[in-house]
Amino acid sequence: MATEQKNLSPVERIKVESDGLRGTLNESLKDEITGAIREDDTNLVKFHGMYMQDDRDRREERAAKKLERLYSFMIRLRLPGGFLTPQQWVATHNIAGENSTGVIKITTRQTIQLHGIVKSKTRPTIKAFDQVGLDSIAACGDVNRNVVSSANPLESPLHERIYQYADRISEYLLPKTRGYYEVWLEDEKIIDKKEEEDPLYQDRYLPRKFKIGLVIPPNNDSDVFAQDLGLIAIIENNELKGFNIAVGGGLSFTHGNAETYPRLASILGFVSVEESDEKLFKAVYEVLTVQRDFGNRSDRKRARVKYTIDALTVDGYRKELESRIGFQLEEARPYKLNSRKDHYGWAQSDTGLWHYTVFVENGRVLDLENGVVLKTAFLEVAQTGKANFRFTCNQNVILSDITPENKAEIEQILAKHNVLAHTEAASLLRKNAMACVALPTCPLALAEAQRYLPELITKIDDVLAKHALLDEEIIIRMTGCPNGCGRSVLSEIGFIGTAPGRYNLNLGGDMEGERLNVLYKENVDEAAILQELDTAFGLFKQNRRLGERFGDFAYRTLVN
Repeated sequence: MATEQKNLSPVERIKVESDGLRGTLNESLKDEITGAIREDDTNLVKFHGMYMQDDRDRREERAAKKLERLYSFMIRLRLPGGFLTPQQWVATHNIAGENSTGVIKITTRQTIQLHGIVKSKTRPTIKAFDQVGLDSIAACGDVNRNVVSSANPLESPLHERIYQYADRISEYLLPKTRGYYEVWLEDEKIIDKKEEEDPLYQDRYLPRKFKIGLVIPPNNDSDVFAQDLGLIAIIENNELKGFNIAVGGGLSFTHGNAETYPRLASILGFVSVEESDEKLFKAVYEVLTVQRDFGNRSDRKRARVKYTIDALTVDGYRKELESRIGFQLEEARPYKLNSRKDHYGWAQSDTGLWHYTVFVENGRVLDLENGVVLKTAFLEVAQTGKANFRFTCNQNVILSDITPENKAEIEQILAKHNVLAHTEAASLLRKNAMACVALPTCPLALAEAQRYLPELITKIDDVLAKHALLDEEIIIRMTGCPNGCGRSVLSEIGFIGTAPGRYNLNLGGDMEGERLNVLYKENVDEAAILQELDTAFGLFKQNRRLGERFGDFAYRTLVN
């Protein structure tokens, strides 16, 4: 068993002393003198699905006027598998307009975030979501976060069953504390604390955040190897046999700190679900207990599962897990991954239902973005009640489960608001791009991402056109810092912010999501980026092998 750690990080004290994540949040919310909350509460509020932020674009202006920073909150929903009913989308649209900046942000983990919510609006926002069956419990913090899954029903006739696993795992791993309900919904306080005893999280929770993803091969749309725990569905003759279990993925690192690094998950073995789900849920649960007991609680930069599995070794980790689950994992079953993309436009599943995948650049749902009235279009679709909303891990929206008789009505709405034309006209590079939020709200951002990448893609497309490469499907991703929210180290071309206007340029990831890219050029500005890519694309055009992807070419010839 794990030995007790010394020199615990300050966050560990805050968790243990938090009274089930309640802290002094009620007192902080009552304080009208400041737009902020108390220092310890800024850590606890994450467990309730929100971050305190400020508008970094206005820091200097407000400092000059001797005003405190313009504080607000980001609220992130818990949406396992990324699913909303049309009624829930209408509610989200209205809540965003009343309480936030109005922009609905689709994340890289299949959920949505609302930004710019002032402190006085946090409780009304949570209550409004609760009225339509939505919550933000454990969407952030040192717990299991939103469980992602292959989004598109076209991936398999078994898609719905695998989506249900994501939903059930999310519920299974929720913290037992009733603090969320007391603070935000003003439920009655629990008198008998035994009611919320938590054998999984205890009073210390996990050392850091924990991410789970399920995937249906061959499309690795949920980037399963980027997860702390990845579950790869093994389907034979249209029957779900079970899941390969992969542990230890995580993409964040710190510039200049060699003790931190990105890592892809290691496959430990296979668990069958043919007779029952019991073994699968036992294995999932105990992966978290291993991390709870062995994870680093002194250095939060080295507190993710990837460092735990490297410290124990893969074999040592497997043995510890098997000792807890009470059975041996079977040998991993064969599978094949061949893509990581969304299938844009209309497609019909074997059930006869239609699905339309809309391109949403960097997940930003708003009107008049590049001439597209996207937010209004989605509202009108939702008001018909004839399409569900599914979010992808590539930040797009699938309008799904549309009957043949309703297809024309949905298409008319999308056409009226230029959504169809927008999706069809976007370049392949743009459709395969992703960016994190970054500035102005993310406190960790060193450079721009979602506000800048669309402009940069236009210029990179010009370089691709010069080399007659516009037909290439190249995966490109940008993050404003090395924390990995946009999964930039798991792309063919990755940009990682180092300073305003400067990025590390990484090349050489693969199409399948089974290989990290490699640092190619350090701390480059836009002019250098375009020059380096111009050279790289020229070499690719001249020297590629038949059918070779750009990422594979770059890995073979440029970064090794």
